[in-house]
Amino acid sequence: MTARVHGGADAQGAARWDFSSNANACGPCPLALQAVQGADAAFYPDPAYTRVRAALAGLHAVDPARVLLAASASEAIQRLTAWRWRAGDRHVWTPPHAYGDYLQAATAWGLGRVDVPAQACLAWLCDPGSPLGQGEAPEALRAVLAGRPRTVVLDRAYAPLRLRGESALSAAQLDRVWQLWSPNKALGLTGVRAAYAIAPLGAQADVAALDALAASWPIGAHGEAMLWAWAQPGVQAWVARSRDTLATWAQALRHTLARHGWTLAPSDTAYGCAQPPQALNAVALREQGIKLRDATSFGLPGWWRLSAQRPEALAALDAALNDLKLETSP
Repeated sequence: MTARVHGGADAQGAARWDFSSNANACGPCPLALQAVQGADAAFYPDPAYTRVRAALAGLHAVDPARVLLAASASEAIQRLTAWRWRAGDRHVWTPPHAYGDYLQAATAWGLGRVDVPAQACLAWLCDPGSPLGQGEAPEALRAVLAGRPRTVVLDRAYAPLRLRGESALSAAQLDRVWQLWSPNKALGLTGVRAAYAIAPLGAQADVAALDALAASWPIGAHGEAMLWAWAQPGVQAWVARSRDTLATWAQALRHTLARHGWTLAPSDTAYGCAQPPQALNAVALREQGIKLRDATSFGLPGWWRLSAQRPEALAALDAALNDLKLETSP
C-alpha cells in the first residue's frame, strides 16, 4: 500500500506556522465559517441533500442530476476507483507528480498504474496540480482526452486558488470529464469535510450508481452548511478578493526563499515546490513551530512544498532559516 502522507496537523497537533497545507491562508472565510457554526447538528441532514445539490448546480449552471456529493475529495477518489473496479477496469494513469490518494485508492482496489494514458481505463488530472501548482502538461491532456480512458477525473481542488492563467480544458472538454471540487481548501476550512463532483454530460445513470455506493448521509450538517455557503455570491466574492492577497504573500515567500539560496519551481498558485541549497533539518523547524511539506512522496526527493502564508508566519520562517544557517556554518 502507498503511504498516506499529507500536509497539515500531525502527531504534535497543528503547527503554529503551517506552510505544509495548501489551505487558503486568508481564511477561514467569515461567511462560510458563520454558516458552519450555525449548522444544526441535532438533526440528520436531508438524505438527498436537495437544497445543496440545487445550490451547487446553480453555481456551475448544470442540472442538479449531475451533482455527486461526497464526504471529502479523498472519499470521492476511493468511491470513483471502486466504481471503476466493479466495472472491470484494472489500470489507472496519474500525472508523474500528483496527490498520493489517487494511487492509494488504486492500490487498495487492485488497479495497476500504467505510464501511458492510452493504456488506462481510469485517468486522473489535477489542474492546477499539487505539489507544483502548475497546469497539466499539454501533451498529457491531449493523450488523456484522446478518448481511450473510459473515465477521466479532473481534480479542481486548487482551481479557485489559481493566481494566473486558466484551465487548459475548454468548456466542451470539461463536459466530458468528472470535475471534482473540494472547496474547504479555498475557504480555509480544511477541518470541515465535504466535497462534490460535476458529472459529464449524459452521465446521470453513473451518478445514481455512485450514489448507491455511498453510505447514507455521507456529509454531516457542518459539511452541508459549508457546501451551501460555497455556492453563495458573497463567499465566491471573498475567495476572488483573497487571491489578490495571496499573490502578494506568494511573491514575498518566493523572494525570501530565493534570498536563502533555494531553487524555485514555477507555480501558477499560492503554493509550489522549492529545493534548499542543502539538506533541510525539518525536525528543527518543527520544534520552532514551522512545518513544511516534504515532496518525496510526490516523487520529488529533496524538494519541499510550501504555501503562501501571512507576513508574521513568513517572518518566523525567515528567522528559522537564518538560525539553521548559523548552526551549519563552520
